[in-house]
Amino acid sequence: MADSDHSSQDRTLEPTAKRLADARREGQVPRSRYLSHLMVLGTAVLGLSLAGTRLAQACHGVLVHGLSFDVSTASDPTRMGARLAELSVDAAWATLPLLAALLVASLAAPLLIGGWNFAPQSVAPRFDRLDPVRGMQRFFSLSALMDLGKVALIATLLAIVGAYTIAGHIGEFAALSLQSLPAAVSSLSSILLAAFTLLAGTLAVTAAIDVPYQITRYRAMLRMTVQEVRQEEKESQGDPRIKLHVRRAQREMARKRMMAAVPKADVVVTNPTHFAVALKYLQARHRAPIVVAKGMGAVAERIRELASENGVPSLEAPPLARALYRHVEIGAEIPAALYTAVAQVLAYVYQLKRYRDGQAQRPQQPDEIPIPRGLDPLEPRATA
Repeated sequence: MADSDHSSQDRTLEPTAKRLADARREGQVPRSRYLSHLMVLGTAVLGLSLAGTRLAQACHGVLVHGLSFDVSTASDPTRMGARLAELSVDAAWATLPLLAALLVASLAAPLLIGGWNFAPQSVAPRFDRLDPVRGMQRFFSLSALMDLGKVALIATLLAIVGAYTIAGHIGEFAALSLQSLPAAVSSLSSILLAAFTLLAGTLAVTAAIDVPYQITRYRAMLRMTVQEVRQEEKESQGDPRIKLHVRRAQREMARKRMMAAVPKADVVVTNPTHFAVALKYLQARHRAPIVVAKGMGAVAERIRELASENGVPSLEAPPLARALYRHVEIGAEIPAALYTAVAQVLAYVYQLKRYRDGQAQRPQQPDEIPIPRGLDPLEPRATA
């Protein structure tokens, strides 16, 4: 018990959305039985006030019809059974609207607090509840004692209201035997309607107190410790070591896909040793050449090796290589500012291809390919 009290004192943080969702899946939602009772009783009062006269007349007709029979009907058991079935149907039709309204009210009551909740886990067998020690602890807990006191208080209040109603109408009850049947039914309906209205008012006050209490108690029960919040964040976001491993695996897969695109590139622009950018241009699919691979250091060296192994031409253009590496992502088209520089590279590549096919002389590699100012990350900035 001490550990439980200490744990409850440590639960100072409001429940997270995940904690609330998990509790809902387990069937834990705030509920107020007095709100449900109020909905049903209030619907009954409203239904009797609106259709009480018609309902009384229908019941009176069923009663009169049931007590009116001839000797042949009374002496024939088969006819009595059919007559009973007929009277039952008439009574059901007479009370069906009110019963349907009560059913709707009972189903709508949970929507006002907690909502409908279908939780198969809540009906699964739990053998831990068979522990007698834990059962006695729950029975004598502070929460159980508070519930017992609340039930006793409300029962006492309803008993007082009921006694007051009976005492106030004791003379009217005695006078019912002296009235005709229609008048007695009408008087009894008025008395019952007044009694139900008073009970509904009592339940309304009770529900107004119980609903906030149940919501507050529910959230207090689901409060969390700092450790529980951290553990939930860890579970939702994943173990940092696992996430690091996943990111490494993703980077490795992306690098492999990038390297697989190098043999299909049109040209590799190099720094010549620090940077390498592979370009591909498909006129039918792209408006401008795209970067299919890029890298620096060891990655750049591997790109140059793959290009050499697969016959992809390389061109040393340090400013252009640095600009492409800095400003263009893999799979993206080159910016318009670099169209002219890249066009010179592609022109050299196409001439080199014609030379390899024996259709032209060997082209001369451009000595320098200028790019617009501000695109080369190593370009010295002007000082004032």
